[in-house]
Amino acid sequence: MRQRKRILFVINPISGGKKKTAFNKQVLEVLDLEKFDPTFKITDHANHAFELGRSAIEEGYDAVVAVGGDGTINELGSAILGTNMPLGIIPEGSGNGLALYLGIPLNESAAIRRINRFETAEVDTGVVNGRHFFNIAGLGFDASVSDRFATDNSRGPIGYLRSAINVLGDFQPSTYTLLIDGKEYKKEAFMISVANSPQYGNNAYIAPQASINDGLLDVCIVKKFPLYLFPKMVFHLFTKSADQSEYVEIFPGKEIIILRDEKGPVHVDGEPVEMGKKLEITIKPKSLKIIC
Repeated sequence: MRQRKRILFVINPISGGKKKTAFNKQVLEVLDLEKFDPTFKITDHANHAFELGRSAIEEGYDAVVAVGGDGTINELGSAILGTNMPLGIIPEGSGNGLALYLGIPLNESAAIRRINRFETAEVDTGVVNGRHFFNIAGLGFDASVSDRFATDNSRGPIGYLRSAINVLGDFQPSTYTLLIDGKEYKKEAFMISVANSPQYGNNAYIAPQASINDGLLDVCIVKKFPLYLFPKMVFHLFTKSADQSEYVEIFPGKEIIILRDEKGPVHVDGEPVEMGKKLEITIKPKSLKIIC
Protein backbone atom coordinates (compact mmCIF):
# COMPACT_ATOMS: atom_id res chain seq x y z
CA MET A 1 0.00 0.00 0.00
CA ARG A 2 1.33 3.45 -0.98
CA GLN A 3 2.23 5.65 1.99
CA ARG A 4 -0.03 8.64 2.49
CA LYS A 5 1.40 12.18 2.26
CA ARG A 6 1.44 13.95 5.62
CA ILE A 7 -0.10 17.41 5.43
CA LEU A 8 -0.11 20.01 8.18
CA PHE A 9 -3.04 22.44 8.07
CA VAL A 10 -2.11 25.66 9.93
CA ILE A 11 -5.30 27.50 10.87
CA ASN A 12 -5.48 31.19 11.77
CA PRO A 13 -8.68 31.29 13.85
CA ILE A 14 -9.27 35.07 13.50
CA SER A 15 -8.31 35.75 9.86
CA GLY A 16 -10.99 37.38 7.75
CA GLY A 17 -13.38 37.56 10.70
CA LYS A 18 -14.59 34.05 9.84
CA LYS A 19 -15.24 31.21 12.28
CA LYS A 20 -13.40 28.02 11.39
CA THR A 21 -14.80 25.64 13.99
CA ALA A 22 -16.12 23.26 11.31
CA PHE A 23 -12.99 23.36 9.14
CA ASN A 24 -11.42 20.11 10.36
CA LYS A 25 -14.65 18.21 9.67
CA GLN A 26 -14.80 19.74 6.19
CA VAL A 27 -11.28 18.57 5.40
CA LEU A 28 -12.01 15.03 6.59
CA GLU A 29 -15.05 14.94 4.29
CA VAL A 30 -13.41 16.41 1.16
CA LEU A 31 -9.69 15.53 1.33
CA ASP A 32 -8.71 12.24 -0.31
CA LEU A 33 -7.78 10.31 2.84
CA GLU A 34 -6.37 7.45 0.80
CA LYS A 35 -3.64 9.80 -0.43
CA PHE A 36 -3.27 12.23 2.46
CA ASP A 37 -2.89 12.10 6.25
CA PRO A 38 -3.96 15.50 7.67
CA THR A 39 -2.93 17.13 10.94
CA PHE A 40 -4.45 20.39 12.24
CA LYS A 41 -2.79 23.10 14.31
CA ILE A 42 -4.21 26.48 15.32
CA THR A 43 -2.11 29.64 15.62
CA ASP A 44 -2.45 31.60 18.85
CA HIS A 45 0.25 34.29 18.66
CA ALA A 46 2.18 36.41 16.17
CA ASN A 47 4.71 34.43 14.08
CA HIS A 48 3.19 31.14 15.27
CA ALA A 49 2.56 29.99 11.68
CA PHE A 50 6.26 30.54 10.92
CA GLU A 51 7.23 28.44 13.95
CA LEU A 52 4.82 25.66 12.92
CA GLY A 53 6.22 25.73 9.38
CA ARG A 54 9.77 25.26 10.65
CA SER A 55 8.60 22.41 12.90
CA ALA A 56 6.85 20.78 9.92
CA ILE A 57 10.17 20.61 8.07
CA GLU A 58 11.88 18.98 11.05
CA GLU A 59 8.99 16.53 11.53
CA GLY A 60 9.07 15.39 7.91
CA TYR A 61 5.70 16.61 6.65
CA ASP A 62 5.17 16.45 2.89
CA ALA A 63 3.27 19.76 2.68
CA VAL A 64 1.89 22.60 4.78
CA VAL A 65 -1.38 24.41 4.14
CA ALA A 66 -2.14 27.98 5.22
CA VAL A 67 -5.76 28.34 6.34
CA GLY A 68 -5.96 32.11 6.57
CA GLY A 69 -5.08 35.28 4.69
CA ASP A 70 -1.97 36.72 3.09
CA GLY A 71 -0.34 37.22 6.51
CA THR A 72 -0.64 33.52 7.39
CA ILE A 73 0.60 32.60 3.90
CA ASN A 74 3.56 34.93 4.43
CA GLU A 75 4.60 33.31 7.71
CA LEU A 76 4.30 29.74 6.44
CA GLY A 77 5.89 30.52 3.08
CA SER A 78 8.81 32.28 4.77
CA ALA A 79 9.34 29.23 6.98
CA ILE A 80 9.62 26.73 4.13
CA LEU A 81 11.28 29.02 1.57
CA GLY A 82 14.05 27.31 -0.36
CA THR A 83 12.92 23.79 0.54
CA ASN A 84 11.07 21.30 -1.64
CA MET A 85 8.06 21.40 0.67
CA PRO A 86 5.02 22.85 -1.13
CA LEU A 87 2.58 25.35 0.38
CA GLY A 88 -1.16 24.88 0.01
CA ILE A 89 -3.66 27.71 0.50
CA ILE A 90 -7.21 27.70 1.83
CA PRO A 91 -8.17 31.39 1.45
CA GLU A 92 -9.73 32.69 4.67
CA GLY A 93 -8.42 36.27 4.81
CA SER A 94 -9.80 39.77 4.41
CA GLY A 95 -8.44 40.19 0.86
CA ASN A 96 -6.93 36.87 -0.30
CA GLY A 97 -4.82 38.63 -2.93
CA LEU A 98 -2.37 35.83 -3.66
CA ALA A 99 -5.04 33.12 -3.77
CA LEU A 100 -7.21 35.14 -6.16
CA TYR A 101 -4.27 35.72 -8.48
CA LEU A 102 -3.38 32.01 -8.48
CA GLY A 103 -7.00 31.05 -9.20
CA ILE A 104 -7.44 29.18 -5.91
CA PRO A 105 -11.17 29.02 -5.11
CA LEU A 106 -12.50 31.03 -2.17
CA ASN A 107 -14.95 28.21 -1.47
CA GLU A 108 -13.50 25.94 1.23
CA SER A 109 -14.49 22.62 -0.32
CA ALA A 110 -13.24 23.63 -3.77
CA ALA A 111 -9.93 24.83 -2.31
CA ILE A 112 -9.49 21.53 -0.44
CA ARG A 113 -10.12 19.64 -3.69
CA ARG A 114 -7.19 21.58 -5.19
CA ILE A 115 -5.02 19.98 -2.50
CA ASN A 116 -6.21 16.57 -3.74
CA ARG A 117 -4.71 17.34 -7.18
CA PHE A 118 -1.37 18.22 -5.55
CA GLU A 119 -0.15 20.15 -8.60
CA THR A 120 2.54 22.71 -7.82
CA ALA A 121 4.00 25.85 -9.39
CA GLU A 122 7.18 27.72 -8.49
CA VAL A 123 6.75 31.40 -7.62
CA ASP A 124 9.08 34.32 -6.95
CA THR A 125 9.68 35.87 -3.55
CA GLY A 126 10.29 39.53 -2.80
CA VAL A 127 12.57 40.61 0.05
CA VAL A 128 12.42 43.98 1.82
CA ASN A 129 15.08 44.61 4.49
CA GLY A 130 15.32 40.88 5.11
CA ARG A 131 11.55 40.27 5.31
CA HIS A 132 9.99 38.07 2.64
CA PHE A 133 6.79 38.87 0.75
CA PHE A 134 4.93 36.86 -1.86
CA ASN A 135 2.18 39.28 -2.84
CA ILE A 136 2.85 43.00 -2.24
CA ALA A 137 4.94 45.20 0.05
CA GLY A 138 4.26 48.91 0.33
CA LEU A 139 4.76 52.18 2.11
CA GLY A 140 2.79 55.39 2.42
CA PHE A 141 -0.98 55.36 2.56
CA ASP A 142 -1.58 51.59 2.30
CA ALA A 143 1.05 50.89 4.98
CA SER A 144 -0.63 53.41 7.29
CA VAL A 145 -3.98 51.68 6.65
CA SER A 146 -2.46 48.26 7.45
CA ASP A 147 -0.99 49.72 10.63
CA ARG A 148 -4.41 51.04 11.70
CA PHE A 149 -6.20 47.83 10.63
CA ALA A 150 -3.84 45.71 12.76
CA THR A 151 -5.13 47.42 15.92
CA ASP A 152 -8.81 47.43 14.87
CA ASN A 153 -11.14 44.93 16.51
CA SER A 154 -13.11 44.57 13.27
CA ARG A 155 -11.65 42.13 10.71
CA GLY A 156 -12.68 41.44 7.14
CA PRO A 157 -13.15 43.84 4.18
CA ILE A 158 -15.51 46.17 6.11
CA GLY A 159 -12.95 46.64 8.88
CA TYR A 160 -10.24 47.34 6.32
CA LEU A 161 -12.43 49.93 4.56
CA ARG A 162 -13.14 51.64 7.86
CA SER A 163 -9.40 51.85 8.59
CA ALA A 164 -8.78 53.34 5.13
CA ILE A 165 -11.40 56.05 5.64
CA ASN A 166 -9.99 56.91 9.07
CA VAL A 167 -6.45 57.29 7.70
CA LEU A 168 -7.44 59.19 4.54
CA GLY A 169 -8.61 62.34 6.32
CA ASP A 170 -5.22 63.53 7.57
CA PHE A 171 -2.74 61.56 5.45
CA GLN A 172 0.03 63.57 3.75
CA PRO A 173 2.14 62.38 0.77
CA SER A 174 5.93 62.10 1.20
CA THR A 175 8.99 62.57 -0.99
CA TYR A 176 11.02 59.48 -1.87
CA THR A 177 14.27 58.77 -3.69
CA LEU A 178 14.21 55.50 -5.58
CA LEU A 179 17.00 53.52 -7.22
CA ILE A 180 15.55 50.88 -9.56
CA ASP A 181 18.22 48.68 -11.17
CA GLY A 182 20.65 51.58 -10.84
CA LYS A 183 18.41 54.32 -12.25
CA GLU A 184 17.48 57.14 -9.84
CA TYR A 185 14.06 58.76 -9.46
CA LYS A 186 12.80 61.39 -7.02
CA LYS A 187 9.05 61.28 -6.49
CA GLU A 188 6.39 62.79 -4.27
CA ALA A 189 4.05 59.90 -3.66
CA PHE A 190 0.76 59.12 -1.95
CA MET A 191 2.02 55.56 -1.69
CA ILE A 192 4.50 53.15 -3.24
CA SER A 193 3.65 49.49 -3.75
CA VAL A 194 6.22 46.88 -4.73
CA ALA A 195 4.19 44.17 -6.40
CA ASN A 196 5.12 40.55 -6.95
CA SER A 197 1.54 39.72 -7.92
CA PRO A 198 -0.95 42.18 -9.45
CA GLN A 199 -3.49 42.69 -6.69
CA TYR A 200 -3.87 43.61 -3.04
CA GLY A 201 -6.91 41.37 -2.64
CA ASN A 202 -10.66 41.55 -3.26
CA ASN A 203 -9.70 41.96 -6.96
CA ALA A 204 -8.15 45.42 -6.40
CA TYR A 205 -5.31 45.48 -8.97
CA ILE A 206 -2.47 47.93 -8.29
CA ALA A 207 -0.07 46.39 -10.85
CA PRO A 208 -2.17 44.79 -13.60
CA GLN A 209 0.84 43.50 -15.57
CA ALA A 210 2.74 41.99 -12.63
CA SER A 211 3.58 38.29 -12.71
CA ILE A 212 4.59 36.09 -9.82
CA ASN A 213 7.10 34.08 -11.85
CA ASP A 214 8.81 36.59 -14.19
CA GLY A 215 11.79 37.35 -11.94
CA LEU A 216 10.71 41.00 -11.62
CA LEU A 217 8.97 43.25 -9.11
CA ASP A 218 6.68 46.07 -10.28
CA VAL A 219 7.33 49.34 -8.41
CA CYS A 220 4.01 51.20 -8.46
CA ILE A 221 4.22 54.88 -7.57
CA VAL A 222 0.87 56.56 -6.86
CA LYS A 223 1.54 60.28 -7.09
CA LYS A 224 -0.22 62.99 -5.11
CA PHE A 225 -3.72 63.54 -6.49
CA PRO A 226 -6.68 65.76 -5.60
CA LEU A 227 -8.75 64.14 -2.86
CA TYR A 228 -11.94 64.46 -4.90
CA LEU A 229 -10.41 61.95 -7.37
CA PHE A 230 -10.12 59.23 -4.70
CA PRO A 231 -13.26 57.40 -5.97
CA LYS A 232 -11.80 57.42 -9.50
CA MET A 233 -8.51 55.98 -8.22
CA VAL A 234 -10.47 53.20 -6.49
CA PHE A 235 -12.35 52.61 -9.76
CA HIS A 236 -9.00 52.11 -11.55
CA LEU A 237 -8.03 49.46 -8.98
CA PHE A 238 -11.18 47.41 -9.53
CA THR A 239 -11.13 47.67 -13.33
CA LYS A 240 -7.48 46.56 -13.71
CA SER A 241 -6.64 49.99 -15.15
CA ALA A 242 -4.36 51.52 -12.50
CA ASP A 243 -1.52 51.61 -15.04
CA GLN A 244 -3.67 53.88 -17.24
CA SER A 245 -4.06 56.60 -14.59
CA GLU A 246 -2.02 59.79 -15.02
CA TYR A 247 -1.27 59.58 -11.29
CA VAL A 248 0.32 56.12 -11.44
CA GLU A 249 3.79 55.19 -12.69
CA ILE A 250 5.03 51.59 -12.76
CA PHE A 251 8.68 50.56 -13.10
CA PRO A 252 9.76 46.89 -13.24
CA GLY A 253 12.98 46.01 -11.45
CA LYS A 254 15.08 43.41 -9.63
CA GLU A 255 17.18 45.53 -7.26
CA ILE A 256 15.38 48.44 -5.64
CA ILE A 257 16.36 50.97 -2.98
CA ILE A 258 13.83 53.42 -1.53
CA LEU A 259 14.97 56.30 0.67
CA ARG A 260 12.54 58.30 2.80
CA ASP A 261 12.84 61.09 5.35
CA GLU A 262 11.47 59.19 8.32
CA LYS A 263 11.18 55.61 9.52
CA GLY A 264 7.67 54.16 9.67
CA PRO A 265 5.44 51.22 8.84
CA VAL A 266 5.88 49.12 5.73
CA HIS A 267 3.19 46.59 4.95
CA VAL A 268 4.54 43.16 4.07
CA ASP A 269 1.73 41.10 2.53
CA GLY A 270 -0.70 43.31 4.43
CA GLU A 271 1.02 43.06 7.82
CA PRO A 272 2.60 46.28 9.15
CA VAL A 273 6.31 46.14 10.01
CA GLU A 274 8.26 49.11 11.39
CA MET A 275 11.29 49.81 9.17
CA GLY A 276 13.93 52.50 8.82
CA LYS A 277 14.55 55.28 6.32
CA LYS A 278 16.29 53.00 3.80
CA LEU A 279 14.48 50.07 2.19
CA GLU A 280 16.50 47.52 0.20
CA ILE A 281 14.31 45.30 -1.95
CA THR A 282 15.31 42.30 -4.06
CA ILE A 283 13.69 39.25 -5.63
CA LYS A 284 14.38 35.51 -5.33
CA PRO A 285 13.11 33.91 -8.55
CA LYS A 286 11.09 30.68 -8.33
CA SER A 287 11.93 30.10 -4.68
CA LEU A 288 8.61 28.77 -3.31
CA LYS A 289 6.41 25.87 -4.43
CA ILE A 290 2.66 26.48 -4.15
CA ILE A 291 -0.10 23.91 -4.61
CA CYS A 292 -2.48 25.50 -7.09
